[in-house]
Amino acid sequence: MPLSLADVLLSTSITPNFLRLLLNGGGTISATGCITQFYVYGVSAGSEFYLLTAMAYDRYLAICSPLHYASIMGFRLCLYMSLCSWGLGFILSLFINLLTFNLQFCGPFVIDHYFCDFTPVIKLSCTDYKAVELTDIILLIPFTLLPFCFIIYTYVAIGLAILRISSTEGRHKAFSTCSSHLIVVCMYYGTLIIVYMVPSKQYNFNIKKMLSLLYTVGTPCFNPIVYSLRNNDIRVALYKCISNQISFLYSI
Repeated sequence: MPLSLADVLLSTSITPNFLRLLLNGGGTISATGCITQFYVYGVSAGSEFYLLTAMAYDRYLAICSPLHYASIMGFRLCLYMSLCSWGLGFILSLFINLLTFNLQFCGPFVIDHYFCDFTPVIKLSCTDYKAVELTDIILLIPFTLLPFCFIIYTYVAIGLAILRISSTEGRHKAFSTCSSHLIVVCMYYGTLIIVYMVPSKQYNFNIKKMLSLLYTVGTPCFNPIVYSLRNNDIRVALYKCISNQISFLYSI
């Protein structure tokens, strides 16, 4: 539920305006709308960071300490981790918002992006923004890289635990427990680290805009599909749907 809410906020804050820009070949957004979009996007993206980290810990306990899972991962701990994830997302986004929009903007007010993101917004400033950009990178190290390192640690431990399982069926079951989460983590964390922690330059900014599509549009779209495919009934229904489509194409 918390991850679904983060995906919904991320999609609704960016995708409708993005589609409008595509249909109209461009568009405008008010200063208030830009600040609101930037903040809501930051909250949802930041919260998803920590929710994915909490889910990695859940997978770690389920595979590496299955006998202690029920006693550790109770409702209270799940609620605490969800609230902490959203709280950190709100605080981090608010701080970056204050840093960004305290700069002086003199125009022209043309954002070279499909939404109000950090790099294209600060490039509109008529004052030196290098200190703000450096602060953003330094701030994201503990809030981004440390959770990512923790996820890597959990999956190294999970991988070693899976290798110790003797039966092939047991290995497959253990791997299927965390495979969907691992796919989302690689796509989401990988693109965000490249976009926000690599200093922006002229030659790689267009690449960063393309990568932004993966976590602003791609991840919220693929999350329901990736996690739903763990359900056997949905897999069977999807297989039947694909088979019917293939049969229909051959019958034409």
